[in-house]
Amino acid sequence: MKLMNLKTELLCKGVKTEDSIEKGRKAGAGPAGGRFMILPNNSVVNVPLWPHFVKNSDIILRRLGSSWSLYKDREKITNIELIDSPRFYSLKTSSGQPMYKIALLHGKDCLATTVLQKCVYWSTGQSCKFCGIENSLKDGSTVPRKNPKELVEVVGAAVEEGVCRHITLTTGTPGTPDRGAKILAETTRELKENYDVPIHVQLEPPSVGYLELLADVGVDTVGIHIENFDRTVLESVCPGKAQVSFDEYLKAWREAVELFGEAQVSTYIIAGLGEDDESILQGVEIVTRLGVVPFLVPFRPILGTEFENRNPPNAGRMINLYRKVAEILSEYNLDPSRNRAGCVRCGACSSILEAFRYGD
Repeated sequence: MKLMNLKTELLCKGVKTEDSIEKGRKAGAGPAGGRFMILPNNSVVNVPLWPHFVKNSDIILRRLGSSWSLYKDREKITNIELIDSPRFYSLKTSSGQPMYKIALLHGKDCLATTVLQKCVYWSTGQSCKFCGIENSLKDGSTVPRKNPKELVEVVGAAVEEGVCRHITLTTGTPGTPDRGAKILAETTRELKENYDVPIHVQLEPPSVGYLELLADVGVDTVGIHIENFDRTVLESVCPGKAQVSFDEYLKAWREAVELFGEAQVSTYIIAGLGEDDESILQGVEIVTRLGVVPFLVPFRPILGTEFENRNPPNAGRMINLYRKVAEILSEYNLDPSRNRAGCVRCGACSSILEAFRYGD
């Protein structure tokens, strides 16, 4: 099976496993409930293992001695490597906080954290229906606000272990005009004073001047996530975020590309929320023309959210979309592999890099 097709099937179907293994976090601010695996060509994928839809998957993960393989219809597809939890998870910060509550390993070498684990839309009843950002506070798996000095300690441990080559800082949206830029800038400044590691930050379009603040403190790449280009879908699924106009996104994307460069700005696009393919492809062309990487991902349900029982999109649909998005990227000569830090560089939750590099 070709790499892009295989990765997309894994993202949309998940895998069943015959062995009792750790199945990943169940809440948080991004795709949860999976394990990171390394496929051929060193491609990394975040494979769902626990959500309800996995029971219908025709792909099985099997252990053979000390190695792991994927099977479909009793036929072996490929060997894979499971990425284990890093050693620093067993360590504590100088204040006694378990390091895994401060930051987590995403993929094979990205350290990621939600600096502010609370979002204004949760308090107003306008949260995104797929998001579990505050659920991880309820189960005690993280802390509400990551202290920059503690995060420096965790980054140091991860760098020493050799598992941190870039960093992702995201945040719940606070009810302030900066949209979280100030706390992201504070954290970035502290990290950059101690480590020369590329940093990616994610936030909603902030007021004028805050993207420049992020550039001034040394942020390398920025994610300004639209989630969905169908405004009707966005208003239904993300009622809080939908209050931000599309023109505000356009303005922020343009300014960010000027500050950080082409392919260093990205936007998450979630397929499977009720939109049609045309809305995705039209939106992809708009952002690609601006120099913004369209990071297309299939919807994945998170436990405890309104959408926890919803299914991901069909793998065939996603394969077709990835092919067309890759064509648009090629048309505008926008290579996502040039991205220096964050979700696009990690690539585990999307097949966009494989579609661009290898086709179908």
